Amino acid sequence: MAIIKTYFIFILAGVCEIGGGYLVWLWLKEGKSFWYGIIGGLILVLYGVVATWQKTSFAKVYATYGGIFIVMSLLWAYKFDNYIPSKYEIIGALIALTGVTIIYYSPR
Repeated sequence: MAIIKTYFIFILAGVCEIGGGYLVWLWLKEGKSFWYGIIGGLILVLYGVVATWQKTSFAKVYATYGGIFIVMSLLWAYKFDNYIPSKYEIIGALIALTGVTIIYYSPR
């Protein structure tokens, strides 16, 4: 159950960071309303709060989140930008996910 909870928090943090950043991107790069930027900025602040819900050290949380962010960024781009990741991007993302799982769940 602990593994499911930690991954849920990482995924929620990823949705906040990528979603908030995407809204800011749309505002600044694609001419969307100023409110996209405001809402995106608030969601980015929420990302910072969600990350603190993890039960381990800052170093482990942010190192692990980096790998999860890689996977989520590719999934986001696939869903919202019609981006098709190459087989090398998929392999790299899986390697990153494997690595961060070892980092986060390894005994001290």
